[in-house]
Amino acid sequence: MSTAIDRALQLLGIRNFLLGIHDAAFPSLATEDLGRGSPYTDGAAVFLQFARSLGFNGVQLGPQGITTPANASPYDGSFFSRNPLSLAPLPLTNSACVLLGPEKLAGFMSRRPGDTKRVDDRFVRWAQGLIAEEICCRYRQEIQSASSPACTALQQTFSTYRQKNSSWLGRDALYQVLRQKYGGNTWKNWGKSEEARLDQHLFAPKEGCRTQTRLRLQALYRQYGEQIEDYCLIQFLLAEQHRRLREHCHHLGLQLFGDCQIGISRRDAWYAQSFLLPGYVMGAPPSRTNPLGQPWNYPVLDPRHYGTTGRSGRFERGAALRFVQQRLEKMAEEFDGLRLDHPHGLICPWVYKEDQDDPFYAVQNGARLFASPNLPDHPALAGFAIVRPDQLNTRLPRYADDWVTSLAPEQLNRYGQLFAVIMDTVSRRWHGAGEVVCEILSTQPYPIKRVLQVYGLGRQRVTQKADLANDGDVCRSENAQPEDWLMLGNHDTPPIWLVAEKWAKEGSIRRQAEHLATRLAIPEGARGGWIDHHALDTAALVQAKFAELFLGPARNIMVFFVDLLGSKETYNRPGTVSSDNWTQRVPPDYRSWYSDKAAANHALNIPRALAMALRAKEYSGDSSSEEHRRLIRLLEGGKPACSSDYGVG
Repeated sequence: MSTAIDRALQLLGIRNFLLGIHDAAFPSLATEDLGRGSPYTDGAAVFLQFARSLGFNGVQLGPQGITTPANASPYDGSFFSRNPLSLAPLPLTNSACVLLGPEKLAGFMSRRPGDTKRVDDRFVRWAQGLIAEEICCRYRQEIQSASSPACTALQQTFSTYRQKNSSWLGRDALYQVLRQKYGGNTWKNWGKSEEARLDQHLFAPKEGCRTQTRLRLQALYRQYGEQIEDYCLIQFLLAEQHRRLREHCHHLGLQLFGDCQIGISRRDAWYAQSFLLPGYVMGAPPSRTNPLGQPWNYPVLDPRHYGTTGRSGRFERGAALRFVQQRLEKMAEEFDGLRLDHPHGLICPWVYKEDQDDPFYAVQNGARLFASPNLPDHPALAGFAIVRPDQLNTRLPRYADDWVTSLAPEQLNRYGQLFAVIMDTVSRRWHGAGEVVCEILSTQPYPIKRVLQVYGLGRQRVTQKADLANDGDVCRSENAQPEDWLMLGNHDTPPIWLVAEKWAKEGSIRRQAEHLATRLAIPEGARGGWIDHHALDTAALVQAKFAELFLGPARNIMVFFVDLLGSKETYNRPGTVSSDNWTQRVPPDYRSWYSDKAAANHALNIPRALAMALRAKEYSGDSSSEEHRRLIRLLEGGKPACSSDYGVG
């Protein structure tokens, strides 16, 4: 069937068909499950085979950085260091250089809580912490005894890794050590002692403290050398497991996409203080989908540290741009494609004052960093303005897409400075063969639209949010461009199955069915019955909504795993920190789960959706051939095309 699906995708002009899933959501085998998923486990390897058998040709992971017990959101995680909770312990028990005793892993497994459909963050942090200690202890013993060539080779590879990643690895390790030293607090809460103040600003020393800070930094590296090496070892093992994951994906015919989140973590901000914008943080302005806005509280890179033009006329990248390049170099080396989270933050950030008591009031009254030349409530932003007052439509809210009305070439270049670093880096690393996915949802300010046009990039369109009363709505699939990405939902939306039930309760489901009947080119003679059936059957409507994605004109489709599996549990509720968010996992019995639910129309039926899309092309006159018709019959399980296939009669 996968061959038929590949051919159907080709006939429909679909280039990328990605499954979206975050690290913690992966299933694991019973012999390795510590209460949290990882893409590096044996169970994940089998699941990826399953994904390929369904027809997916790529996998979109979420951000992989370190999170905190208080906030499991991967979008608040570290930029460079991978989350140690993703380390797969089972391969370390049977590798050439054994770093974890099988009996140790079995002991943790015996104490694991029973629920494997949700992440048990508390248990996995406890277990993985002790496992990491065991790994590091065994590594030191093996190296000291030089017991095998395999361990010697491991030591050499580890040494090479440390040298190659020295620009970020040591500082991230030191932050981890200092955070533990100061009771688990983030750097701004390390206290007011002289020592704490030095540690807070080791990479951004205060005036007159440079020598003292340098000596303190050297002393810390000496004092905590063993702990720093342990941190680096776990990061090295994660990097090795990631390398093997990518090889496995390529063997299966899957491209591996990473997620480049916009939010700068506390760990990274500790290092980046010297080139962050003081007094302002980044958020999302009010929009159709979030009328109150979202006060993310993310640090903002200071444009004054983007770079300077020297006497030769050559632009020299400053600390902020070098920081972005360093991050992208690492990601481009590890993935085949990238999802850019909220490119607004790279091109025209919405910023608000950091010192406000009410963060929602602050974010609602924020401003665009580069489009505020004369705002009386944000005079400090005037110096960063790229546009002139006469280029603004002041009759609109300052967050509106058309707030900026025009850009000259030089202004466009300035807007695209951070974005250019990203595109230059990935183009060089991938030789132009990679993919970049831009998470632009309900809003697309004019500067963003222009910058993306420079690189021929599209946007995401979440079709569950489509306004069917507005022919020009950006979420309607028929308004997409070939370079765009279509999806029913993502990690921040309710599952499509819940949304369809809401449409039924609200009485808007018939309008959805009417729209889909037009999009799927249902013949006039069958259309009335088709609409009646799909207005009553939410599951059938979801399948039709899924089929609509394959009609284009966008050539890229992404499916989040909760939608694929028919889940009715919301993966994440944006703007909230909750123990339920980010914890849903693929059930261990996913094969039978999916097979049973798809057969009953309660999980996304990919062959069925492709058959509907192919038939729509045929009825609309876009495509018709014997191969086309044979493929439809094959995708439908050999059944001939008839009116009953439309849910009629």
